[in-house]
Amino acid sequence: MARHLLCDLVEAAVRAGHPERAEAPAKAVAVCADALGQAAVSAQSRRCRALTVPTPRAEEHYLAALDLHPAGDSFERARTELLYGEWLRRQRRKLDARDRLRAALERFDRVGAQPWVRRARTELRAAGEHHDPALAADSPLARLSPQEREVVRLAATGATNREIATQLLLS
Repeated sequence: MARHLLCDLVEAAVRAGHPERAEAPAKAVAVCADALGQAAVSAQSRRCRALTVPTPRAEEHYLAALDLHPAGDSFERARTELLYGEWLRRQRRKLDARDRLRAALERFDRVGAQPWVRRARTELRAAGEHHDPALAADSPLARLSPQEREVVRLAATGATNREIATQLLLS
């Protein structure tokens, strides 16, 4: 049972600002991964490694973890996507971060992990994206351009065509 908590311990130590406390549990996850030879555990091990290695080498571990996650491992893959997205944002790679964070958000939402959904949304906002559920891919609003959405928003407030045109500098 402890093996399942080791990844949480690694992440908690790093997030609390004590990366030195993450070393031992990260090594324990690596030992488990080697002993079990399971892709899911190996993916978790690589994710833990990404959290504990020097910054330039972290990306290779995140990418390896994503390659190792089995198809049905949505929650753990989403955790890796989230951590990788957070790392990318801290590296000032906001566009790359948004892709990973969106993927994490969608997976967390699919499995109903609401606290993780909130965390992914917070990270997306920090990366400069404001997730609007009304703009889901199957929404009619998603087919509109940003300017068209602004026209719709203004019309919904009761603005006339002339007022909308003036506000948006349209002819």
